[in-house]
Amino acid sequence: MKKRILMSLVAVLAVVLAVDACTSAIVSGKLTANGRPLLWKNRDTNDLNNRVERIKSHDGLMEFVALFDSRDLQDTAAWMGFNEAGFAIMNTASYNLNGNDGVKNMDREGELMRYALERCKTVDDFESLLNTLPKPLGVEANFGVIDAAGNGAYFETGNFKYVKFDLADAPEGILVRTNYSYSGVKDKGMGYVREKNEKNLLAPHIAAQDITPAVFTEELSRTFYNSQLGKDFTRSGDNWIVDQDFIPRRISSASVVIEGIIPGENPLLTTMWIALGYPPCAEVYAVWVGEDGVAPELTGTTADNHSVQCDRVNKRKAEVFPVERGNGKQYLNLSKLYNNEGTGYCQTLALKNRQAYKRGYEEIARRRAIYNKSKKGKKK
Repeated sequence: MKKRILMSLVAVLAVVLAVDACTSAIVSGKLTANGRPLLWKNRDTNDLNNRVERIKSHDGLMEFVALFDSRDLQDTAAWMGFNEAGFAIMNTASYNLNGNDGVKNMDREGELMRYALERCKTVDDFESLLNTLPKPLGVEANFGVIDAAGNGAYFETGNFKYVKFDLADAPEGILVRTNYSYSGVKDKGMGYVREKNEKNLLAPHIAAQDITPAVFTEELSRTFYNSQLGKDFTRSGDNWIVDQDFIPRRISSASVVIEGIIPGENPLLTTMWIALGYPPCAEVYAVWVGEDGVAPELTGTTADNHSVQCDRVNKRKAEVFPVERGNGKQYLNLSKLYNNEGTGYCQTLALKNRQAYKRGYEEIARRRAIYNKSKKGKKK
């Protein structure tokens, strides 16, 4: 059986898709407003047509929900997701782990994450998976994971080895990663400015211990702060700015937060909050595992396997990055997001997204009541 599983993974990993960049965090429940852990990823990728799909349980494997590229017609590579056991996973690409090790079949992170979502229930399960999979893995990434017991960790993983950073050992109760690994070659890789942006923007929330999913989707993924320049352009009044080293980038395709559970709760209460498409132009949706857990507009329903919602957001994004000639794509029309008239996309979506969060938490409460009632009934 073990041999068949390993051979299956080798077959799955044969398909090579896009490499992620990304800004991310793992947050302990002691820092969140409701005591539940969070796993966040602002996805940067060369495939901007993303979708969310529910993959049903089959052949003894677990059901899960994940973010996929539209061009991945077989749902081969999951770029962030969670399963029915409350296990969740994401990655950020790293560029300072493998060096010149000669491995050619790379960019297999998404395939590995799908494999894990179908099989892992805990952080320890994922570590065991990394220990037993055949090498080289074909990856160079920081894998972030949380589970239903409130555990969390980053695994800085290369082709032949990994280094684990446990959330329990983080003094402030939070871990962050961009596109380099702490255990990798010093000063190599990317994302140093974005990491400092993230830490500075999160600092007041860490002090107040009031982090929520909205802090990530509504603040970090919609804020044009550059720590190297020491300036926040978000409400600067500038019409045009250069898209350089902000957390939301021209290549950002989604901001996703997976909110775990308090130990003892039903793992099916695990919730994904997602702003699909370019985050500053996107509405927020709540997603769950189960028959009615994913809104149809998030899934690949068009003729080219696109999400209707992602296509809608990408049209708005085209107004934000309207210049195509020369280096024009690097110039961001900030007035389309924030302006004195209050008509920018970030401004007009703010109320809508607050309402989306309100409805989402009302639905979580409804589901919790049903699960608790069912649990009491079983005890009788």
